[in-house]
Amino acid sequence: MTRLPLALQRLYLPHDASDQATQAEPLPLIDGRGQVRVMLLALARPADWATLSTVWQGVQRDLGLPAPAIAISGEASMQLWFSLAEATPADQAAGFLVGLRMRYLGEVDPARLQLWPPAGGAMSSDPSADVALPGRMVASERWSAFVAADLAPMFAEEPWLDLPPGDEGQARLLAGLQSITAADLALAMQSLTTARVEGGATSPTSPMAARTAPDQTPDPGAVGDDPRRFLLGVMNNDSLPWALRIEAAKALLPGQPGT
Repeated sequence: MTRLPLALQRLYLPHDASDQATQAEPLPLIDGRGQVRVMLLALARPADWATLSTVWQGVQRDLGLPAPAIAISGEASMQLWFSLAEATPADQAAGFLVGLRMRYLGEVDPARLQLWPPAGGAMSSDPSADVALPGRMVASERWSAFVAADLAPMFAEEPWLDLPPGDEGQARLLAGLQSITAADLALAMQSLTTARVEGGATSPTSPMAARTAPDQTPDPGAVGDDPRRFLLGVMNNDSLPWALRIEAAKALLPGQPGT
């Protein structure tokens, strides 16, 4: 077995996934309890790295989180793959992605974006039908792959490879990536939900400030409450686009996970 399956398991697969999995097999991205260790944000039509890079840079600079992997879909989109150290309820992960979208991509047409897990838990019975790890042939002579940040701008018009990516090269790209811990996810959610107005613009509270204020540091065990508070705030904010408010409302419908 090459290093790539081990790297994928370390970063993205449920902890109970078989250590014998290979990329040629369907790899599970959600466990039996509806929890995930991966979050995906994709931008298409066009796959504009200049726009998506605001998220890639912002999560590191503003939220103090490790860099997500960058990938090309093999079809129309460029993607960011976020790794979670601990299995996290899908609706909680979806709330975080909605927060990123609000913070960095609020002006982008929602039709251009894909978030996985999706808000509202609207996943098919087969999660692999919704999203698959890079490294597969998606269409004739079109392969998905992880790519380096300095090469990402080259794929804006054609977000695919003409040949299959090498396993060792893909493993090297993933080797330096780290997972988001539960504590850092809690701080990032707090930063996204605790907005302050400065000169008429809305910006999140710095997670570094939260780290230095013990009475404001959230309990990682209570982070499950944050997505609901965030989505309620989005839904009730008259200054936000209707598309985002409707998406938040869908995620809060009775019977959805976390409601």
